[in-house]
Amino acid sequence: MAMVEEFEKSGNWLFRWRSFLPLVLYVMALIVMLFGWDDQMDHRDLTWILVCLGVSFLGLIVRAFTVGYTPKGTSGRNTAEGQVAEVLNTKGIYSMVRHPLYLGNFFMWVGIIMYVGNWWFTALCTLMFWLYYERIMFAEEAFLTRKFGSSYKKWAEKTPPFLPRFSNYEAAGMMFSMKNVLKREYNGFFAVFISFLFLDIIKNYLDFERFELDFLIDPFWMYTVPVSFIIFITLRTLKKKTSVLDVKGREYEK
Repeated sequence: MAMVEEFEKSGNWLFRWRSFLPLVLYVMALIVMLFGWDDQMDHRDLTWILVCLGVSFLGLIVRAFTVGYTPKGTSGRNTAEGQVAEVLNTKGIYSMVRHPLYLGNFFMWVGIIMYVGNWWFTALCTLMFWLYYERIMFAEEAFLTRKFGSSYKKWAEKTPPFLPRFSNYEAAGMMFSMKNVLKREYNGFFAVFISFLFLDIIKNYLDFERFELDFLIDPFWMYTVPVSFIIFITLRTLKKKTSVLDVKGREYEK
């Protein structure tokens, strides 16, 4: 098999199993904490908590900005069955960067990894993220090249794959849909808080070796995680049981 075909095949395979990437990162984080390599930053310091959470929220904002302007039949949507695209999306955030959703994912995970408190681990995970998503982006772009030909190549020549070129910005040509964001992004929103909570519990147990709630969970997460859970349940119920979040002309893939 030619390298190009191998890259595309492996990229599609990695996308299919992308849900397991967090599990790998959790295991690696646990090893770092067990060996005491996580003492470069104090995870109980409120300023550090807000910095890490802010980085993750930057990722959520990037994803929200992308999804809020997503038209029906947009390009660049991977599904379990394969690539799907009816139109090439080159406006809005896609005029600045070819893979904004992956850029958002990057910041979401970097914030969480930073919370572990080891800069070498953060650098390693950043490299892993790039190698992982590089294959996925390769597979996606191979599909789009076949689908849209010269139109895609012309857009790709002036639009960077991962680091935005802000001077390229072109208006999306449609209204921002908060409903579309709420319908599609509540899982990621809640996953951020659960990930921080998981790391907080592990780090506190290793520090205090006590199972009492006051020792296991820092006050910040004790208040914010339940709130995030309420938001998650509310939005999930609205999506599953009602049509409140439906938006005409916007897509949603289950």
